[in-house]
Amino acid sequence: MTDQSRVQFGDTTIEYEVRRSRRRRKTVEISLNGGGVRVAVPWKMSDDEVRDIVLKRAPWILKHMAEEQDVAPARRFVSGETLPYMGCNVSLVVKPADVRATVVRFDHWRFLVSVPHDMVADDRNEAIHRGIVEWYRARAMARLSEYVDRWWGRLGKGIKSRILIGDQKRRWGSCAADGTLRFNWRVMMLEPSLIEYVVVHELAHLTHLNHSADYWGLVASVMPNVDHRRQRIREAGQTLPL
Repeated sequence: MTDQSRVQFGDTTIEYEVRRSRRRRKTVEISLNGGGVRVAVPWKMSDDEVRDIVLKRAPWILKHMAEEQDVAPARRFVSGETLPYMGCNVSLVVKPADVRATVVRFDHWRFLVSVPHDMVADDRNEAIHRGIVEWYRARAMARLSEYVDRWWGRLGKGIKSRILIGDQKRRWGSCAADGTLRFNWRVMMLEPSLIEYVVVHELAHLTHLNHSADYWGLVASVMPNVDHRRQRIREAGQTLPL
């Protein structure tokens, strides 16, 4: 049984997934995978007890979260680097051009980036980063709307939900109580089967606004290999470059 919770430690909100097991008697195990916090506990341990343990271990959790972030190599945004899109590595081609601002185009599975001739290195890297993020955000809005449309007949409720694209650091997506769906623009870096999983995951919250057994039963009833996709998306979170 799994459940999603959060706790406030100083100015930081720690989101964690609770995994209860009937086979686990007394021990509690906290692990990090791709920025996500998982807490394995005995079946009968109360939510308050779990929360107290997470608070007690918060300094350790935040320390290791920071270490995971430091592992990711810094992007230089130069020709020859690659960025993932729809599960494929796409080459980056950067060229000075007669443009006033950075322009990012996607052509034949390459990112073609035009930058002003007189832009200095630090400004250029920041501008390319912003341009690429905006490209992903625009593509996410278009493609995720298509995915939501595709699954709405099976999981939708009433009028189609509003879709927003955000920059969440720890979550692929969320579903608000009013039905608004928020997706991380980084979802577009994933392969299609995992993008589809994220969409189904959030749409299922229109019926169950929790991670109860009924919720996971609904997800499993409409999508095959749910556990495998969940594991793969956790692993993917460790390697995303931006």
